[in-house]
Amino acid sequence: MTTEVRVPTLGESVTEATVATWFKKPGDAVAVDEMLCELETDKVTVEVPSPAAGTMGEIVAAEGDTVGVDALLATITEGAAAATPAPAKPAEATAPGNAASVKVMVPTLGESVSEATVSTWFKKVGDTIAQDEMLCELETDKVSVEVPAPAAGVLTEILAAEGATVEAAAQLAVISSGEGAAAAPAPAAAPQATSAPASGSKDVENAPSAQKAMAEAGLSPDQVQGTGRDGRVMKEDVSRAIAAAASAAPAATNAAPATPPRAPVAAEDSAREERVKMTRLRQTIARRLKDAQNTAAILTTYNEVDMTEAMALRKQYKEEFEKKHGARLGFMSFFTKACCHALKEVPEVNAEIDGTDIVYKNFVHMGIAAGTPQGLVVPVIRDADKMSFAEIEKAIAEKGKRARDGKLSMAEMQGGTFTISNGGVYGSLMSSPILNPPQSGILGMHKIQDRPMVINGEIKIRPMMYLALSYDHRIVDGKGAVTFLVRVKEALEDPRRLLMDL
Repeated sequence: MTTEVRVPTLGESVTEATVATWFKKPGDAVAVDEMLCELETDKVTVEVPSPAAGTMGEIVAAEGDTVGVDALLATITEGAAAATPAPAKPAEATAPGNAASVKVMVPTLGESVSEATVSTWFKKVGDTIAQDEMLCELETDKVSVEVPAPAAGVLTEILAAEGATVEAAAQLAVISSGEGAAAAPAPAAAPQATSAPASGSKDVENAPSAQKAMAEAGLSPDQVQGTGRDGRVMKEDVSRAIAAAASAAPAATNAAPATPPRAPVAAEDSAREERVKMTRLRQTIARRLKDAQNTAAILTTYNEVDMTEAMALRKQYKEEFEKKHGARLGFMSFFTKACCHALKEVPEVNAEIDGTDIVYKNFVHMGIAAGTPQGLVVPVIRDADKMSFAEIEKAIAEKGKRARDGKLSMAEMQGGTFTISNGGVYGSLMSSPILNPPQSGILGMHKIQDRPMVINGEIKIRPMMYLALSYDHRIVDGKGAVTFLVRVKEALEDPRRLLMDL
């Protein structure tokens, strides 16, 4: 019996992928759910498990091929050939004493992330480790990734030292597991100490990717200022050194510039400039925001809200709230609740366009935009419409901390249906937020400022905030956008409406 291996669902708005790596070849025995291959999209990396046990048959889509959703990748022959079990873990030949060598590989790094830097090793060669114990931490431009031990045993070899740049699916280390693991001798020195230092002026080894880049550019380590641990030279340091040299003596290039060339700069000014390559996160942000402008018909409507009642309610209950729930009562829970109520009345603001279809969401996955040292990220609070004030505050605090620490996973930043962006924390009085594709609406909060307002014929000083709703005019009409913003305003000016579901 032959079983087909097909491309799984790739995710939101993703219709095709590239076959990155085949882990099996024709004739190999495979077990159910064993990883056969890995697909790459412009958003995520997808592993394809085996749908059945048997023998690997024909591989229809080779590495590098572009395939669509549900396309045929390969075939598996079930039956007698399946009697040979596939190994449960990527183990090498068995060492003396029944100890097997298990590879420690770089895990999936996330959307558009192809490489990472080894930040810290928590274990050294010769250490005894338990399964799932943290071995090391990798850093990318988006998130920090902890690498657990795939098996219990002894760490026998470290292949990627701290500061090294590694690609997705690269090997990091080797673990000796099994009965003879305890007897496995540890090398006298860690692998990172086996090679000579790149420079006689320091006793640390530069990142392998940096050494390669320096060799290609004809630079010596003395010409590059290292910013890694203990002064080691990283790949980014070499890029900055090359850019600095290029700015002093500009060279012609055959590549078409992504942006128009800038006007000539005086030599004395050029020497005082610093050219830094955009991080992958910043490039992704730039591309997605520009795509939003190119695709959606973005329009922004404004209103203002009197925060008197919300501020009074928060002041009255914040101490009791924190004592009971262990979370601070902020304004974000008020705005999240108000938006959830308004989205029920104006569902098109919570919808998205997929081709010629409109997809209405009967739930609210609220994106909360957060600024971090690495750039803007939007963690998602799932099913926010079903959460209490306390649950929302706890979720926002937890996601915010993980965002600042670079610990967010890609799954935590995907699937949002609407976004709130609070520029007021930085002092912004008025702005026009840009949509977070494929969402159709984003609410911009701003600074609370005392302003004179006419109340019942009298001028009074009130704490006012400007609100901005940017929306996709292809799906949301002006009436719906204005109605949404008015409902948010009404709920915040009379928070009792949130309790009464009005």
